[in-house]
Formats: sequence, C-alpha cells, structure tokens
Amino acid sequence: MKPTHIEHVGIAVASLEEAIPFYEKVLGLTCYAIEEVKEQKVKTAFFQVGQTKIELLESTDPEGPVGKFVEKNGGGMHHIAFAVDNVQEAIDQAAAAGCRLIDKTPRDGAEGLRIAFLHPASTCRVLTELCGKP
Repeated sequence: MKPTHIEHVGIAVASLEEAIPFYEKVLGLTCYAIEEVKEQKVKTAFFQVGQTKIELLESTDPEGPVGKFVEKNGGGMHHIAFAVDNVQEAIDQAAAAGCRLIDKTPRDGAEGLRIAFLHPASTCRVLTELCGKP
C-alpha cells in the first residue's frame, strides 16, 4: 500500500455550530460542505487546507462511535485518513501485514468516498482511515 496523500484529519466536536466559527473566523478557512453520514451516525463539516482537508465530526447518536469518543474525551483529534488508489487492496495488504481491521470491506463515507478503518491497536494508537474513489 502506498497512500497518495493525507486525505483529511478527522476532529470530533460536540457541536458543529460551535466549532465551525473557530475554523472560519480564527483560521480564515471556509466550510465548503456539511453532510450527514447516517451509517456512521455523524454530521460532518469540511474545510480545505492545501491538498488536505479538515473534517469536523458531530455525533448524531450518543451511542455512535463519535458520540462515545466525545463523551470519553470531550472531543479532539479522532482519526487521520490516507487516500489510496484501491481501498480493498489496501485493506488486504494491511491485513496481510498483521493489522487489526475495523472494516474488512470498504463502506460508504462522506463526499462519496469508499472508506475503511484500521484499528488503533495496530496503528500506533491512531485510528487510521483508508479512503478512495469508488
């Protein structure tokens, strides 16, 4: 597997409405998209920074993964996402290298991407997302 770039950095927040103004007013970024990903129980907001994006994640269900993360940690850095040419191939290579997988097959993510997560126990304690075009 050879990622092409960091696709985005995911940051969990309690409220998009409260978090977006920091990125816009203090950092001077523009929120270019807000999208709900029902399968993942989140609402996302995206900002472009060069080739990389910042993805703010607000839970739509306190029992969802982001909801539990915010409850436990109060929010903050949630994951790093790497762009790959073929998500299934990248998953297979990670598994062959001994990585613990959260997703054995890609699933739908925000912005029409196919995504899969690698477990932090196998990735130096950083939740790692692989993503690519369908």
